[in-house]
Amino acid sequence: MSGYLFTDVNIFDGSGSPLFPGEVLVRGERIEAVARGDERLPRDGATVILGAGRTLMPGMVEAHAHLTWPSNVERVINAMHLPIEEHMLVTAQNARITLDHGFTSAYSAGSLGERIEPVLRDMIDAGFIPGPRLRASALEKGMEGVMGVPEGHDPTHDRAVPGLVAYVKAMKAQGCDTIKFLLSSDEGFAPGGSQILMYSEEETQAVGQAAREAGIWLSCHAQAAEAVKRAVRAGFRNIFHCTYADEEALDLLEASKDKLFVAPAPGLLYARVHEARDFGIGPAEAERMGAVSGLELMAELYPKMRQRGIRVLPGGDYGFPYNPVGRNARDLGLFVDILGFSPTETLVAATKLGGELMDMDVGTIESGKLADLLLVDGNPLSDLALLQDISRMPVVMKSGIFHRKCDLPTDT
Repeated sequence: MSGYLFTDVNIFDGSGSPLFPGEVLVRGERIEAVARGDERLPRDGATVILGAGRTLMPGMVEAHAHLTWPSNVERVINAMHLPIEEHMLVTAQNARITLDHGFTSAYSAGSLGERIEPVLRDMIDAGFIPGPRLRASALEKGMEGVMGVPEGHDPTHDRAVPGLVAYVKAMKAQGCDTIKFLLSSDEGFAPGGSQILMYSEEETQAVGQAAREAGIWLSCHAQAAEAVKRAVRAGFRNIFHCTYADEEALDLLEASKDKLFVAPAPGLLYARVHEARDFGIGPAEAERMGAVSGLELMAELYPKMRQRGIRVLPGGDYGFPYNPVGRNARDLGLFVDILGFSPTETLVAATKLGGELMDMDVGTIESGKLADLLLVDGNPLSDLALLQDISRMPVVMKSGIFHRKCDLPTDT
């Protein structure tokens, strides 16, 4: 039976255990076997890939993906909205770039169009275009005209409870896996916006109940402490930012830590503080948009979440002109430098915990899991920046198929 056998590799299996020398056998779309040390796996029919001491690790998971946000490392677009024909093509480009950079899975944090991501996901799954496995989302951003809500995509429906319930059902019917709600606004939208609550407790509970009945997940933008609390009480699966979470919010998050995930998205704030001058965001603008204080608050908050065992995942709001898709792995360094995680904890979050978020057989290297694998020149546990350089990533494999395979020695 044909397949691929990776040998002479050091394996980071996603569990948090130290690297170990070994072999990994892939047949079909899954990992068939993993060997440690001097153990050798059967080679019958397999192409042997000689790793020359490189690191073999699981594909990474982007936990706060915005594939419809237009800008990427190949093409910066200083706008958020495009004609739909161009927007679809740019979104497909972003999907391919995300996979190029070693993110074999992506959990959407909202789309600028309700049908774009379900169609994209299905095209990727059918093998027609390259991209990560995707949990597709819609975006219900709140009432137009409320202070702090940006202009842009605005689904048209009744925003009283019956309309919100109908919207949840409609998004499930058209194929979304998840829906993002803006439970609070943001300093980046308007001064003081982070403390503006966009949905009442009654409305949030109604959305949560409708989602459970329809079988669809919920995620949310939640800056204010009360927004975080409402999300937890309503059963939201993935809560973004949580910047102003207080002790009560932390207690609620910890009590539900086996049911939810948090993705702080430090990458966007870092970019606004350090890299956005060419786009009109200097120090004063970054301060006004809450980026400086946001990073300071994250540095205080997220070590507490880590200590409480709350599942915190990388994902940095990529797709803005000054924070383009393709730079996603920069979040890994920010987890260490700002949020207080160790390199091992960070890579576990980007692989194993990300797989738990996706609820798919991904995120670890073990028998039976889908063969989403990266081969990396060097040891990313010693230097996470390696994962920002795709020239140091000669192999990207998804479901046992090479998305990229540079010239490596092989044997049969």
